[in-house]
Amino acid sequence: MTRVGFVGAGVMAEAIISGMLKSGYDRENIWCSDPVESRLEHMKTGYGINVMGNNRDLAEGCDVLVLAVKPQNFQNVVRELKPCIKSSHKLISIMAGVSTSQIEHDLRYFSDGEIVVLPVVRVMPNTPAMACAGVTCMTPGSKANAEDLAFARSMFKTVGEVADIDEALMDAATGISGCGPAYIYMIIEAMADGGVMMGMSRQMAQKLAAETVRGAAQMVLSGFGHPGELKDKVCSPAGATIAGVYALEQAGLRGAVMEAVIEGTEKSKRL
Repeated sequence: MTRVGFVGAGVMAEAIISGMLKSGYDRENIWCSDPVESRLEHMKTGYGINVMGNNRDLAEGCDVLVLAVKPQNFQNVVRELKPCIKSSHKLISIMAGVSTSQIEHDLRYFSDGEIVVLPVVRVMPNTPAMACAGVTCMTPGSKANAEDLAFARSMFKTVGEVADIDEALMDAATGISGCGPAYIYMIIEAMADGGVMMGMSRQMAQKLAAETVRGAAQMVLSGFGHPGELKDKVCSPAGATIAGVYALEQAGLRGAVMEAVIEGTEKSKRL
């Protein structure tokens, strides 16, 4: 059985591990490492998986290494992993802004006078993975084959949907699906605030706002029409909805959301 080791036991790693276990993965074949002792204790007691105090021991015991650290910590991980990397290792990265070519280059090694480059699959999950409702964008490195992609896909299907994407668009995907939940949370909060201003309880206003977002998204995903077309169907002549749409247009909602995606994309490129 393939042993999967998470280099880093943060929130996203925990979400993925939780989804894997719920889908029937054997906890004995899931490992994680982290420099924070309290995180290791949490993962051990909460999920019953194997925990390691350092990345070298993790690498020696696992077949697939999931790079689940912040991009700025990647070089520290490289120094720890490099001495114990084997040709049988497969790499999956959830690091924003770090390309497959960089990972291939930094974790390559020499054996019998030849350069060995490991298979890398780069993925970008988003935080709704914690509710098994995420979307993960996935792209292969130069050495990853169909089997490597299938394994990564099976892992991330446990926490939501998986979308294959060209690596050149991964930063844009980060700007939409990686950062996007924060934008939607702000919209839900704002809609709920409006309901409270109109006399509704916070609990009811928030529930209505969140369920409305979920329902509207499901209409798009179910193929009922283009978002603009669906919007038009809600807007009766001289009705309440078109009045609200006018207010949003006056406030520059479209431009603000587009700018948020652009800024998120550009920041991802700079990581």
